[in-house]
Amino acid sequence: APFVGHLKSFRGKDGLESLAVKMSFLQGLKSVDFYRKLKKDLQQELTEASMIGAGLSLLAALVMVGLIFAEFSTYLTPTVDSKVVLDHFENSVDDTLQVNFNITFPHLKCEFASVDATNFMGTHDAGLAARVSKVKLDDAGSVLGKHVDPKREAKHSMNEKHDGPESALQLTTDNFEAKHHQYDVMIVNFFAPWCHWCQKLAPVWEKSSIQIGEKHTADNLILLGKVDCTSPQSESLCIKYRIDAFPTILVFRKDDSGSTQHESYHGERSVPAITGWAEHFVAQAKKAIPATRTVDANKDGVADSHHAIGCMVSGLLHVQRAPGMLKIQAVSDSHEFNWETMDVSHVINHLSFGPFLSEQAWMVLPPHIAASVGALDDRAFTSDQHVPTTHEHYVKVVRHEVSPPSSWKVDPVTAYGYVVHSNNIQKEGEVPTLRLNYDILPIVVSFAEKKQAVYHFVTQLCAIIGGVFTVAGLTASMMDKGINALRRKQELGKLG
Repeated sequence: APFVGHLKSFRGKDGLESLAVKMSFLQGLKSVDFYRKLKKDLQQELTEASMIGAGLSLLAALVMVGLIFAEFSTYLTPTVDSKVVLDHFENSVDDTLQVNFNITFPHLKCEFASVDATNFMGTHDAGLAARVSKVKLDDAGSVLGKHVDPKREAKHSMNEKHDGPESALQLTTDNFEAKHHQYDVMIVNFFAPWCHWCQKLAPVWEKSSIQIGEKHTADNLILLGKVDCTSPQSESLCIKYRIDAFPTILVFRKDDSGSTQHESYHGERSVPAITGWAEHFVAQAKKAIPATRTVDANKDGVADSHHAIGCMVSGLLHVQRAPGMLKIQAVSDSHEFNWETMDVSHVINHLSFGPFLSEQAWMVLPPHIAASVGALDDRAFTSDQHVPTTHEHYVKVVRHEVSPPSSWKVDPVTAYGYVVHSNNIQKEGEVPTLRLNYDILPIVVSFAEKKQAVYHFVTQLCAIIGGVFTVAGLTASMMDKGINALRRKQELGKLG
C-alpha cells in the first residue's frame, strides 16, 4: 500500500509538468497572431465611428461586389490561346493538298475551256488525281447540261479543194438582216482570212453550200453564208455576236428575236457532216421533226451544235504543298482565237483548300477563320470589253487547327484559310487567262480554349478584397486627418 501511494504521487507530478509545457506552447503560439483584436471592454474607448467611414465602407462594399462579379464572369468565360508552329509532313500523303474550285465563265465555251495545273518547278499536270467537270450555260447563266468531250477526235477535211465559183453568200451589215429573215434557216461561217483552220474550212463550206443549194433551189428554207470578220463592212457583225474563235458557225432562224441565242456548230468539218447536220434544220423548218437547239446529227452522244455560250468549270485537284498555279484559258486544236475579243470574265463560286468541312466543323470554327476558308467565294471579276484582260489571283494558304472545348466531345478541326490579292493585266498580245497562283505556307496556327485556373480566381478575389479594403482605409485616414487639421485651424482662427 505505501508503494502504490508513492507511485500515484510520482504520476501526479509528471502530469502537472506536461500540462505546464502545453500551456507554455500555446502562449508562445499566440504571440504570432497577425490578427490581434481589441478587448471588448476597450473597443468603445479606442475606436469611434464616423459618417465618412460609413460612406467609404458602403462605397468599398459596392466596389468589391462589382469587381467580384466581373472577375467571376471572366472566370466563367474561356479565352482562346493561339500559337504558330512549323508544319511538318510525316509521310508522302501529307505532302499533297486538295484544291476545290467552282468557277463560272459567262463568255467562255466549255469546248475551249482548258484547266492546267503547274508548280513553281514548271511541272505541268501538277494536279494529281484531277477530277474536272464542265457544265454548259446559256446567256442568262442557266444550266443547259453537262459538257461531254467527244469520244473520238473530230476528223476535219484538210485537203478539200474547190475550183468553181463561190456559192456561199458573202454577208455584210448591209444584207445580213434581210437574208436572215428571208430564209427559214441561215447558217453562217464567221471566219478570218489569216486563220489556218478557216482556210481549210473554206472549200468544204463552198461545196456544202452548193449541195444544200442544189437540193433546196425552189424554196427559201436554208442558206449557207459567210462573214469576213476582218472586213470593215462586216466587222461589227462579229462584235455583235461575240465571235472570238475562228471559224465559228452559227445558226440563225427567220423567227429569231433580238434576244435569241444562236447555236454554234462543233462537229466535223467535212461536206457530209455539215450537210447532214444542216438537213436537221430543214426538217425542223418543215416541222417534220420537233424544233430543238441541240442537234446530234451523227448520234454519237455528243451534241454537234448547241446554244451554250458560257461554262461552269468545277473540280478537285491534289497538288503538292509547293507554290503553284491553276490556269484556265481557251485552248483548241482546231480553232484560232481573236484575243482582243476573248473574254474570261468570271465568278468564283467557290475556292477552298483541304477536305470539305462538315456542318459540325463549320460550327466549331471561329468566325474569322470560317471567313478565310472561302475568301473568294461568290466574287465576280469582269474584263473590259475589247481589251485583252488576264485575271490573276495571288493566294496565301495557312493551315489552322482548332481544338474545341473538351466538354463538347468533338474532334479537333483542321481548316485551310487564305488571303488573296487580285490583279488585272491588260496588255496587247497577252493571252486572256485566269491564273490562280497559290502558295501553301509551311506553318500551322493552332487555336485552343484556355480556362482560368481556380487558384488564380481565388488569388484575384483575395486581391480585390484586400486591395479595396486597404485603399478605402487609406482614403478614410487621409480624409479624417484633413478634416481634423481644418478644424484645428478653425479653432485657432487661421482660416480667416
